[in-house]
Amino acid sequence: MNLRHSAVGASLLLLLGACSSTDPSGPPASSSVTTTSAVPQPTEQAKERAVAAYLGMWNDMADAALTSDWQSPKLASNATADALSRISRGLYADHYNGLVTKGKPVNHPTVESVEPTSAPTTVNVVDCGDDSRWLKYRADTGQQADDGPSGRRHIDAKVKKAVDGSWKVVDFAIQDVGTC
Repeated sequence: MNLRHSAVGASLLLLLGACSSTDPSGPPASSSVTTTSAVPQPTEQAKERAVAAYLGMWNDMADAALTSDWQSPKLASNATADALSRISRGLYADHYNGLVTKGKPVNHPTVESVEPTSAPTTVNVVDCGDDSRWLKYRADTGQQADDGPSGRRHIDAKVKKAVDGSWKVVDFAIQDVGTC
């Protein structure tokens, strides 16, 4: 028996001895001790990761919109499926029309639902996003483009857990200004 094995064995004996203590001042050997764990529960963890993906999608989009880079690899970091397609098409349209977008949207997401609650794979997020500081400009002149009204809008998003364990926005819908 080498020194490492004997150290592990001694540690196990100390650990087992501590678990079966008969010290009257400590808890009885048969009681279970409840501790507060820093490990989030699956539902809470899913909510946190889904909201992070949702906010990440908007940040990635804002970064790509500075140059209307519809092919930015960052876009796929937090979005996939219809969401990624919608973002890419919008950025391509801006590129084609000579527009760039400056600033950042302001988001206030909340989780509407988690499905299934025992082992979440889908999180529905609602938001009252504000695009009043995220405006389109002509790329050639730098002048603000007439892009319609800006302001607070209701947004619904669906975020799903991917097979690799990451969370990505798969779809979102943005309502008109003044819907929240």
